[in-house]
Amino acid sequence: MATIKKERFKYINNAVVVSDLHAGCSFGLCPPEVQLDGGGTYQPKGAQRKIWEWWLEFWNEWVPDVIKGEPYCVIINGDALEGRHHNSTTQISQNLADQQKIAEMILRPIATKAEGGFYMIRGTEAHVGGAGENEEPLAKLLGAIPEPGERGNFARYELWLRLGGPNGSLCHILHHIGTTGSQAFEGTALTKECTESLAEAARWGYPAPDFVIRSHRHRHYKCEFATRNKIGIGEITPGWQLKTPFTWKIPGGRVTTPQCGGILIRKGDREHYTVHKVFNVTRTPEVVAIETPTARTK
Repeated sequence: MATIKKERFKYINNAVVVSDLHAGCSFGLCPPEVQLDGGGTYQPKGAQRKIWEWWLEFWNEWVPDVIKGEPYCVIINGDALEGRHHNSTTQISQNLADQQKIAEMILRPIATKAEGGFYMIRGTEAHVGGAGENEEPLAKLLGAIPEPGERGNFARYELWLRLGGPNGSLCHILHHIGTTGSQAFEGTALTKECTESLAEAARWGYPAPDFVIRSHRHRHYKCEFATRNKIGIGEITPGWQLKTPFTWKIPGGRVTTPQCGGILIRKGDREHYTVHKVFNVTRTPEVVAIETPTARTK
């Protein structure tokens, strides 16, 4: 009788989460040159070119440094595309095929390196279409792991992810989180989200999440709290978009500088934790008021 060889699985302990790429926006993430549908090309300059350099530094230097040679999965937590929205005029191209091409150029090298799997979460409908209709084909194109069940969508609304095996640390990851116009209350929505997640798990007898990961705000924030599993962590990822005209109207947002970067979620041998990398765009340069020649002649 032939012996059946048991397949051995290597459990993944690391997950890298980035979000809010806004590919297709002249303030969003963009490779050095893009061929557009009409035959022309687009080349980012200045600060937009800088955030592309940060993107390469994040994946080529920071991630290898914190991963220490171990396999990892990658999670794109929403708003991979800019879309057509709010009568905005800041898109590189209003053609969604161009925007998908830019997003694919950005993400394919990342998806290829993700030995532990590549996941995509649906973002804001204003950016990615109703029911994430524009992120779904992108996720399929990039080979994202489909959600379990009959639907089998490649871009999902939420991800419950275990790191370190069936009894490892449980992550709950989705895009949206409440916002605030005051940095004094920046932690309020996140601590509420963590508290409500724990209460909902207790109410229905589900395992409580060890990590509650959100995005949407384009600003990094983190809170920690004691649990039976030593520590619970709530975290909001930074984005990869510069300040848009819309941001200049938002209380709080209009006086802050953009944050770019991502986080690593890690299940260690004795504990779990996160580490983050945040790049900060410098504020607008100062100018010195001087008397002009025109003023003196009057």
